[in-house]
Amino acid sequence: MGESTNGPRAQHRPGRGQRSTRCSDPPPERLRRGIEQFNRGEFFEQHETLEEEWLAERDPVRYLYQGILQIGVGFEHLRRGNPVGARGLWRRGIEYLEPFRGGCMNVDVDRLVAATERCLEELERAGDGGLERFDRELIPRIEWLSDGDSLRDR
Repeated sequence: MGESTNGPRAQHRPGRGQRSTRCSDPPPERLRRGIEQFNRGEFFEQHETLEEEWLAERDPVRYLYQGILQIGVGFEHLRRGNPVGARGLWRRGIEYLEPFRGGCMNVDVDRLVAATERCLEELERAGDGGLERFDRELIPRIEWLSDGDSLRDR
């Protein structure tokens, strides 16, 4: 039997599932750095960077950081040949990002979620035993919402 959002687990995760009032803030430096690492395929490093930001933050925006972190770690699991781990981390990351649909701190959350969902579909197509058939071109880049400020251009 699953626990409701009002159960004991929710008390340990204050703000989970809520959109932050800080979404209109500019992205903090560690978020920018973690996204740069993600976009370079440095998934272990982005985990370390974003985990620092996530642990230091008390506002629900921490789940934006955790969602990105989880998706990135999923790609590290894929690289290491663990499709079950990748799948679980991608799903959990998408769940963390749901309240931030439409964007938060200028991160194009919708695009990241959609691209990660395509990766889930591709992993299902390739099958757990066919990781060499997984189209790695589908691994997303995290984009910014405004001013054409894409980390791809850096």
